[in-house]
Amino acid sequence: MPFTLAAPCEYREEIRKSRFLALAAPLNAEAEAQAFIAARRDATASHNCWAWRFGEQYRFSDDGEPGGTAGRPILAALDGQGCDRVVLLVIRWYGGIPLGTGGLARAYGGSAAKCLQGGERLALLPRVRAGCRCGFSEWPLLQSRLVEFAALVEGETYGAEGVDLVLAVPEAQLIPLDRWLGDISRGRSRLRLL
Repeated sequence: MPFTLAAPCEYREEIRKSRFLALAAPLNAEAEAQAFIAARRDATASHNCWAWRFGEQYRFSDDGEPGGTAGRPILAALDGQGCDRVVLLVIRWYGGIPLGTGGLARAYGGSAAKCLQGGERLALLPRVRAGCRCGFSEWPLLQSRLVEFAALVEGETYGAEGVDLVLAVPEAQLIPLDRWLGDISRGRSRLRLL
């Protein structure tokens, strides 16, 4: 079962006089990853290497370190810890002693893994994508109740008659949410699997 983080976490380590700071945070959307990295990168550091995973989407960067020695080991730490919807930034201040490619991969991957191990985890429920059209009068009520169904809004398009929604809903909540949606809309709105 994949996990995400309940809250941001960090881990500090010194390896052969190089200082490493690993920062991790949960993601609610892919766009949050780059914002997190931009806000926390340190211009005085030698390297700001990162990776993130959001479902099937992922990215990573070595930020000037030899290819495959930073970003990919950070991503491997995310995958190895079973993390999804998480961004991880590892900042390095060079200490004057070269670590070699193997040493760099172990340092970045190890710092990333230890950061994730120290964070509080939340299990991610498997979700299915469902769509519905919701009238403007029902939309505020639906928004306020989505948390009760553990549903996430992945997309919304406003039209003349209402809002077309794309939702990520736990399988066990599909039928209860569909019934509730039908009740509040007097049968006009129903969920359909995408």
